[in-house]
Amino acid sequence: MNRRPTSGRSPDALIRPWQTLGSRLLLDRSPHLRVYDQTVRLPDGRVIDDWTRVWYPDYVIVAAVTVDGLMVATRSYRQGPRAVELGLPGGIVEPGEEPLAAAQRELREETGYAAESWTDLGGFCGDPNRGSGFGRYFLARGAYRVADPDHGDLEEIAVELTPVAELLAATRTGEVKSIQSAAGIALAAAALTC
Repeated sequence: MNRRPTSGRSPDALIRPWQTLGSRLLLDRSPHLRVYDQTVRLPDGRVIDDWTRVWYPDYVIVAAVTVDGLMVATRSYRQGPRAVELGLPGGIVEPGEEPLAAAQRELREETGYAAESWTDLGGFCGDPNRGSGFGRYFLARGAYRVADPDHGDLEEIAVELTPVAELLAATRTGEVKSIQSAAGIALAAAALTC
């Protein structure tokens, strides 16, 4: 993709960052959520006294594919949409943990699977304006079962081996409800066809 700025300057030189002048914690539900009220100065000098910033922990999403070309999917209840969702394994990156190690741990805990080969598909912010956890997405090839799932938390998780095309279709029918799972499925499908 060849993009050229119309001014002849680098696009990054045209966009200036905001300056945070102050921050006040409004809600602390650590380790899952913190909400701040910030005072920010815009590049044109205007000051906004009540900019809401939301903090969530960083997380990983894993699109694991078996040698037969089936994706290791999960089905579990999600309180946000109050529905059972088809999705991908994933979870929070623990303090001091590398994203790849978190992805490998989450895949094993939630599904009982491991994988031969790992590819980093990129990292993305869910809400770049207000803040949110930074999600790192991985494609795990050659997935194979090594143990029973042992997620040890509040979730009930059913593991399903599903063709990639069916998971892509599920993103369009609403069976996949989270943008994190939908993005993981799409990123993995694109990587598998390249």
